[in-house]
Amino acid sequence: MNNTAVAKIKALDLSGKKEEELLKQLDDLKLKRKNLRKFYKGKKYKPLDLWSTKTGAERRRLPKHEEKLKTKKQQRKERLYPLRKCAVKA
Repeated sequence: MNNTAVAKIKALDLSGKKEEELLKQLDDLKLKRKNLRKFYKGKKYKPLDLWSTKTGAERRRLPKHEEKLKTKKQQRKERLYPLRKCAVKA
């Protein structure tokens, strides 16, 4: 399946067509796009135009499960120096 047919529409091609033809073409393209989304659902890689709209920072952020992971050094620090539970009252 190739999504290049969806991307290569020029204004010159659309001019001179009747409204019914344009609506039919639009419905056809929407159907193709829907099928492409269905085809790529769950796959590791998707074409850029099928990505969900996000900012660059959101795309660079680590996945949720990786954010929660702790390094060996961090685990050791937490084990050796736990949070103080009490303090001397002044």
